[in-house]
Amino acid sequence: MARETTYLELSQEGGGAHKFYEVTVDGTAVAVRYGRIGADGQLQTSSFPTVEKARAAAAKKIGEKVRKGYAPAVQGQRAARAVTRRQVTSAPSTARAVAPVLWRFRTGAAAFGIHVDEDRCWVGNQSGDVYTLSHGGEVLARYSLPDGVKCLVADEFWIYAGCDDGTVYDLSSKVPFGAYDIAPDVDIFWLDIREGVLNVSDAGGGLTVIDHEDEYQWSRRSAGSNAWMVRADADAVYHGHTHGVTAYAPDGGGELWHTRTTGGVLFGWQEADAVYAGTGHNIVQRLAKATGAIEASYRCDAAVYSCATSPDGRHVFAGDSSSSVYCFDADGRRLWKLRTGSGSALSMQYLDERLYLVTTDGSLVCVDASEAAIAAAQQGSVPTALDVKSAAALPVYTPAASASMVATVSAAPAGGVVVECVQQSGRLRVQVVSGDFDRSWNVQFPRGIREPGARYVVDGLHAASGGFYRVRGEIRRLV
Repeated sequence: MARETTYLELSQEGGGAHKFYEVTVDGTAVAVRYGRIGADGQLQTSSFPTVEKARAAAAKKIGEKVRKGYAPAVQGQRAARAVTRRQVTSAPSTARAVAPVLWRFRTGAAAFGIHVDEDRCWVGNQSGDVYTLSHGGEVLARYSLPDGVKCLVADEFWIYAGCDDGTVYDLSSKVPFGAYDIAPDVDIFWLDIREGVLNVSDAGGGLTVIDHEDEYQWSRRSAGSNAWMVRADADAVYHGHTHGVTAYAPDGGGELWHTRTTGGVLFGWQEADAVYAGTGHNIVQRLAKATGAIEASYRCDAAVYSCATSPDGRHVFAGDSSSSVYCFDADGRRLWKLRTGSGSALSMQYLDERLYLVTTDGSLVCVDASEAAIAAAQQGSVPTALDVKSAAALPVYTPAASASMVATVSAAPAGGVVVECVQQSGRLRVQVVSGDFDRSWNVQFPRGIREPGARYVVDGLHAASGGFYRVRGEIRRLV
């Protein structure tokens, strides 16, 4: 029997989708390819006992997508989503001493995404790979996403990866799911998330805010372009661009203040009372959250690609375009400058006297930032860095493209919570149907696997302060 291929696309003007879905039946094999229009996408294959069952499975997958708004299309006729990859240069460092690197893990492509918490380290690169590692450098797992990772952000226990395909993936369980879809006319630069509300800054200097149900809330256009900074708290959203930093009311009520920085903003960090803007004019500036006033400046020797602080801003760290990493005291006095040994730090994070960097050569680097280690490094004494390798049997997790790719169960296991997809005010919502939960609250749930009337079992739910539930653990379909 000849191969049969069905190619579908979903592209909504001003909406949140710009994707393709292709199903190929070849005898008893079914191949599904999906992703951002214009990209190669991701491939998943399945085999069936008979040709008839393979054709039936393919027809079901196609039907699911058509019901969600996908339509037959000719591949290549619709333009790909606009994607701007950050163009960076990395010169050799002028520092005489090298940083005390404890371990280094090379991901294979330039890396912007980093998140470090009490349990593990996360790194995401431009090939769409996300790795998790222990604080000691052991590689624990790998996620393979359809496109390059812009950044990694955390919201309580949940980890999200913003990708070039316009999808923000929830990596909190073994199977990644698309939690948010960014409109195709938004050329994503950076993301932040707080209590389920996603803030997106873009190439044109725009700021777009989306709620936990993946629904548009509001947007603003700042005075500058190339908005590489967005940070949010309960009081404001802080948006950094070529003309400085602008603070907006979190409900979209308007601009709170605007401060022109020394050079365009290339990176942003926040603490409880201040935001830190790293700029192209070799400086990090600390701005008061309440007023926007510049409280301190931290002078580097080249353009600042990244910055971070120790708790409460006691120490301020910066990475420049010349492969150097710096430390300052709170008032702006430079304490040290060292070579990274792995290119320029594109993002960084500090935890428990360790500074974690992701770099232009694709490395996740763990630096011992304790006073004793730095003093020894300045005298030329550094530890032998461990080059971390991935285990051959490392598990690799890929996103589920449709409901049919989600594992199924015939009964809810002990402790499992049942949720159901229901029509509500013309939209498909997910609500709890078992356990001691507030039935009026909706559940943040992947749009890609929602089907009217479908029921799913999750390991648990967590009440978010915004008045909704988040899924904890694996999602399985109840059949």
